[in-house]
Amino acid sequence: MNKEQQDKAMFVSFCIEQYAKAKNMATEDVVNLFEQYGIAEHFCEFYDVLHTQGGQWLVEEIDKMINERRK
Repeated sequence: MNKEQQDKAMFVSFCIEQYAKAKNMATEDVVNLFEQYGIAEHFCEFYDVLHTQGGQWLVEEIDKMINERRK
């Protein structure tokens, strides 16, 4: 795994932990949610922009993405 892949993996892990904490969910449930709605892929694709955002903004963005993709 190269440095960029490691950075993206760490970022997605951070997002999972932030979301789990904010929503009082088990980490495994959040991982399943991310897989179901393609959250991790999106966050990796747009890592350059998204990794500069704060935890609360990321949680709100994840909620927004899930709600849009449920439709």
